[in-house]
Amino acid sequence: MSALVDESYLSEVLRGRRILVTGHTGFKGGWLSLWLRRLGATVVGVALPPTAPSFCKAVGLEDLVDGRVGDIRSESAFGQSIEGQDFDLVIHLAAQAVVRASFEAPVDTYLTNVVGTAIVLNAARRMPSLRGVVVVTSDKCYENREWVWGYRENDPMGGRDPYSSSKGCAELVAAAFRSSFFNDPNGPQLSTVRAGNVIGGGDWGTDRLIPDLVRSVETGAPVRLRNPKSVRPWQHVLEPVRGYLLLAARLLEAGARYAGGWNFGPDTSSTVEVGTLADMVISKWDGRRPHYVVERRDNEPPESVVLRLDSTKSGVELGWKPLLRLEDTVAMTVAWYQKYQQDPARIRAFSNHQIDEYAAAWGRGG
Repeated sequence: MSALVDESYLSEVLRGRRILVTGHTGFKGGWLSLWLRRLGATVVGVALPPTAPSFCKAVGLEDLVDGRVGDIRSESAFGQSIEGQDFDLVIHLAAQAVVRASFEAPVDTYLTNVVGTAIVLNAARRMPSLRGVVVVTSDKCYENREWVWGYRENDPMGGRDPYSSSKGCAELVAAAFRSSFFNDPNGPQLSTVRAGNVIGGGDWGTDRLIPDLVRSVETGAPVRLRNPKSVRPWQHVLEPVRGYLLLAARLLEAGARYAGGWNFGPDTSSTVEVGTLADMVISKWDGRRPHYVVERRDNEPPESVVLRLDSTKSGVELGWKPLLRLEDTVAMTVAWYQKYQQDPARIRAFSNHQIDEYAAAWGRGG
């Protein structure tokens, strides 16, 4: 094991590895895949076709990753997408990731997030070269009691809405597979990871604060904030992605010690109200700025007011900690979108530049 835990350590362990990433066309999966390629890994991605615009399309990820169209809701379709393939590591991110969409299509949310997880894990356990699996769920997998302190990895799973419930169920599926099929201490190991609300360049998802603010700049229409007083743990996408990669490397090197659940959340200074974050983004924007109005509609789906993660375990066992202040996270996010507006042809280089700067901060110790 390398004594130096920084990007060079990741490259030492992950270079040349064959890694399957489900959901590589998504926001978080795209950044993860870009960083994996930078580290020298061979990446095969399975996902539904990317939307336009998307981080995947913006940075030309199709040129870097062996991307395959596959639907994790179907065992046969997913099996066909990876037929004849073998991997050292599986990182499962493919999901239905929008809370409001889970109210409109609850069955599909459960099919994707719960059955899909079982299908991916069932395929993974049959891979001869497999050494580790990382399943990405959500901070919303916990039974939310509106505590002011953070949830720890051994707190109960739960969920009062289809999305949160589906993520709690995905954790239970992973735990069952871990005890049933990934229980050999000398065999492949299975971990799950939970993060806060991630932001960063290249997210054009629906019903998400930063993409909505970007669209406000493009259309001139205000963003309608439903719950500006809701408190959320905000973090740049590279923060949890670094945690996932560090955990993956530890699984490959040390195995069973690193199986189980892991939180990768921001510190308390980055846990602020939705309205506060919106104001920070607006203040960083050059030129025509986004704007919002507060509009609470009738029959809105219920949302949690407070949600925090306790990442003590990741700090003690992995040496992981957040590196960025919230002000830096916002500045990096706004800079990405403004660069994309000004010079989209160079956005892959700019994205790699942001990884460069972030990795340099990691090497300096934050």
